[in-house]
Amino acid sequence: MARFDLTDEEWAVISGLLPKQGRGPLRKDDRNILNGIFYILRTGAPWRDLPERYGPRTTVYNRYVRWGERGVWRSIFEALAQECEDALIFIDASIVKAHRAAAGSKKGNWQKVLAAHAAVAQVRFTRL
Repeated sequence: MARFDLTDEEWAVISGLLPKQGRGPLRKDDRNILNGIFYILRTGAPWRDLPERYGPRTTVYNRYVRWGERGVWRSIFEALAQECEDALIFIDASIVKAHRAAAGSKKGNWQKVLAAHAAVAQVRFTRL
């Protein structure tokens, strides 16, 4: 198990919140894909430097972007926030680092990713 990989307890909580398998080819191991996404988000490494143990980088990247567009990340965050009623929860985006080349691209794909991050990172307060 690598430093950034989900523990069995964390996976038990998150696995039930992921979207169900739809039509088409079977998805790769969701836990491994999530570990790859978390590796990139925590290290700030470019997608091309994703270690091979997490699978094809295009698969990991596409799952991250598509789930962001479909609101999967927001629903996971909201479900986790509801799960811990007695705790004060902060979902902090300060650990996410962007390379200086991430400021924009010719196709505008980064604008969609940054918009998804902004939608999820809206500040919410829970009264104690």
